[in-house]
Amino acid sequence: MTQNLYSAFHSGFPAPEHPCLTDPEGAEISYGQVHARSAQLAQLLRERGVQAGDRVAVQVEKSAEVILLYLAVLRLGGVYLPLNTAYTQAEVEYFLEDSSPRLLVCDPARAEILGALARRLGVAALETLGADGRSGTLSAAADAQPRTFSDAVCAASDLAAILYTSGTTGRSKGAMLTHGNLLSNARALRDAWHFEARDRLLHALPVFHIHGLFVAINVTLAAGATALLLPKFEPDQIFRQLPKATVLMGVPTFYVRLLQDSRLSPESTASIRLFVSGSAPLLAETHRAWQARTGQAILERYGMTETGINTSNPYDGERRAGTVGLPLPDVELRVVDLETRAALGRAALGMIEVRGPNVFAGYWRNPEKTASEFHDGYFITGDIGLIDARGYVHILGRGKDLIISGGYNVYPKEIEDEIDALVGVAESAVIGLPHPDLGEGVTAIVVAQPQVAQLGEASMLEGLRSRLARYKCPKRILFVADLPRNTMGKVQKNVLRSTYQGLYAVPSER
Repeated sequence: MTQNLYSAFHSGFPAPEHPCLTDPEGAEISYGQVHARSAQLAQLLRERGVQAGDRVAVQVEKSAEVILLYLAVLRLGGVYLPLNTAYTQAEVEYFLEDSSPRLLVCDPARAEILGALARRLGVAALETLGADGRSGTLSAAADAQPRTFSDAVCAASDLAAILYTSGTTGRSKGAMLTHGNLLSNARALRDAWHFEARDRLLHALPVFHIHGLFVAINVTLAAGATALLLPKFEPDQIFRQLPKATVLMGVPTFYVRLLQDSRLSPESTASIRLFVSGSAPLLAETHRAWQARTGQAILERYGMTETGINTSNPYDGERRAGTVGLPLPDVELRVVDLETRAALGRAALGMIEVRGPNVFAGYWRNPEKTASEFHDGYFITGDIGLIDARGYVHILGRGKDLIISGGYNVYPKEIEDEIDALVGVAESAVIGLPHPDLGEGVTAIVVAQPQVAQLGEASMLEGLRSRLARYKCPKRILFVADLPRNTMGKVQKNVLRSTYQGLYAVPSER
């Protein structure tokens, strides 16, 4: 029996006329059309020489057609490799060289530059696809292809996609995700979040990332639901589309920006049964403010490129602010000591490790790195956290963000929570910077709320001293207009560390 991800989705498709993908103007692509069009695209890929196991690299803007291209690659048994549209030529060169794709699909405007690059690196074929989903060579060529296709027979362990990690600590690594990984996660989330064919997901996420593609789109397909595709997050468009939707998936930035809009109310969100947040930590303050304004609690979950989603706050039950909920069925999650690697009990702080059918097959062409990232069969997430008495998981930061100041371990999130609770603070990021006496100096970067004219460093430090042990208190508090973020809204602490690395440097004598 095949474990092809697309075949599994197709076996549960609703009636052929049921809408699968729609645009803001209401144009629909039905499930029957999805099946026929993905067949045409799969036939074209085969004509271009793509075979089972070949990589197809894609760097194009969001459209329904690129989602259908993803499905076509699955049907063929190929390996889908989405690339961030913001990647520069130099970055794309690294990904193409590392992954050795058979085919590259890019925006028509970049065809000349990337085409020359692809030829130099031995990529056999190039196609183009514009943001409108029709311009470029790909769609026109697919139009002439047959509308039927026999899906490749795949094992659960066969590769379905490669997603490159953000590379904040070095070169990006290609996480290999299998048909079994993606299918198990899609079905678990479908069930956990009560997705059904009648659901209409408001989709404003990019589709080159695990959140927008392998969570939002895969769950939609697993349920036979409908995705309302927006090119990007834009509040006016969100409020226009909310009455047509039943679910919104977003990053914390979505919710922060919507909270700043006077149109947010119980009435404007009345059709939505579920708000989901992920890809970056959701402030407890944002969680509480959203519930106060709409009457609904945001459901926060926790995942990563290598594993998909690991935990989720419950659909039925308490969605606890400041936590990422409980492990999904079939996902085993434990916390281990940072030094001994021994498993710890409830409420003990340590490294989070996970095991389950969602965990990736390893890093592309990097067996040494793969081996180093597993411990007794568990994947080492790199996240510091704990499991509380009720089984809810708390994330306190990345292991690489751990600050060792004067020999003491300092966990940034604990300090960020205290700073964010101070009057006038919108958000904060706590980092460690080289310090001549302490090794690392605890340093806070703070954004004030819009209406606050000025925050005082001295008064804030005074307020923190009564709430934090002395070694945890920031040595300095710096104020900025905004924190640097990646595409998914996650604060880039590596950028902050680079920007302020000389803050405590001792001036050299002349």
